[in-house]
Amino acid sequence: MIEIEVQNETHQSQERIRFAAVPRIGEGIRLRAPDGMWASYDVLDVWYQKAEFGDVWMPYLHVRITPGEGETITPLGDEDEAHDLSGEHEFATLGGEHEPFKI
Repeated sequence: MIEIEVQNETHQSQERIRFAAVPRIGEGIRLRAPDGMWASYDVLDVWYQKAEFGDVWMPYLHVRITPGEGETITPLGDEDEAHDLSGEHEFATLGGEHEPFKI
């Protein structure tokens, strides 16, 4: 496992995460946001800096949330219209009880 410092541009945070391999620029990774939800992030930059100990080079990542990933859908019009369940019966119907599979 490789411990990498991830600098998150979206949330202006830094944290150290363990990876099996160093992601490349342009790849997407899944990270947990501060609100606890998982989201996709794009790797913007990868660089290496010499560690304070020995002849070791430590990788660093610069990431930003993938466009469209953090957007929320806002209802048009009145908020009560978004909670209208009058057409709910047309959304999904059950076809009755299924018979057991016979071999």
